[in-house]
Amino acid sequence: MLTGGAGSRAMTTAFAELFAVPDAFRGIDMPGRTDCWILNDAFALHRLPGGADERSQFHDVYLRHLAIELEKVHAQKQVMPGVRPLLDALSARDDVYLALLTGNFEAAARAKLEYFDLWRYFPCGAFGDAAPDRNGLLPKAVAQVSACGGPAVPAADAIIIGDTPLDVACAAASGARSIAVATGRYSVSELAASGADVVFEDLSDTATVLAAIESLQ
Repeated sequence: MLTGGAGSRAMTTAFAELFAVPDAFRGIDMPGRTDCWILNDAFALHRLPGGADERSQFHDVYLRHLAIELEKVHAQKQVMPGVRPLLDALSARDDVYLALLTGNFEAAARAKLEYFDLWRYFPCGAFGDAAPDRNGLLPKAVAQVSACGGPAVPAADAIIIGDTPLDVACAAASGARSIAVATGRYSVSELAASGADVVFEDLSDTATVLAAIESLQ
């Protein structure tokens, strides 16, 4: 999904409000990274302490601004092609368990997905609060699946669907498979070069995506 830049604007506004640094995230790469990782870079770049108090304050102020930004009209705000039909198809199956793995803070992920009515598809998952290193999120995600009543499976049996090379790397770090989709910043060729098992331009062909998932199981 695209929020029309709501997340980055909210982070920038929150950082400026708390630490009097305008445009604090300029030059800091964001796609595919955890919010903790992004925030660490901003604190380091601007030589700020970034202790527990500062992080907690940022988290709360960011969420406040995110709620405001999500309500703003923006031409690029949308759910990407095929996402809803694919989620509907997967959630109806008894051989698949959907879980969310994202670098977003949990509350931020929920705000964004609830705005688009997508949160309801994911009973649990792992979030940027849990690990600054994105590659540590998949083991946490499968542990959460088991804890909330889902199947107990090794991380290597998971299939990660994402739109950045960091998503592909996260899967590879646990021996899992990956499907990459070129609806973000990265092209099909870049995602293929990153080692994704399957790459799509988008997820609009539900039957083909489901066949790819079955081939990787």
